[in-house]
Amino acid sequence: MAVTDLPILGMLRTKMQWHQARQKLIAENVANADMPGFRPRDLAGLTFDRATGEPVGGNPGLARTSESHIVPAGTEAPGADPRRFKGFEIRPSGNGVNLEEEMMKAGDNQSDYQLAASLYQKSLDALKIAVGKR
Repeated sequence: MAVTDLPILGMLRTKMQWHQARQKLIAENVANADMPGFRPRDLAGLTFDRATGEPVGGNPGLARTSESHIVPAGTEAPGADPRRFKGFEIRPSGNGVNLEEEMMKAGDNQSDYQLAASLYQKSLDALKIAVGKR
């Protein structure tokens, strides 16, 4: 078993991949803020099974094997969770993107990603110290 196959490192890698995918969706929401009828999307929360350390509810790191597997923007996609809109949040054009909310989500997502990356690095440093490589 390789050192990088430890469950904690696998969980942190999966968490960072989830944050990367979420950042892509947030950026898509911001980019389409003026498109009539566009509905913003967000990823469903990532949870891990306590016993195995595996993500629950699907694998966020699936590989794209065909161009036809990618769903066009604004439509439902696996893992995407369309938000519920209140009547006042949707503009007359039908667009439901709230730029302030998207920017807050982007900042929170960035800080959570940095936390996971820092924990990953510190875990690797601790392993290096344990095996005497440092």
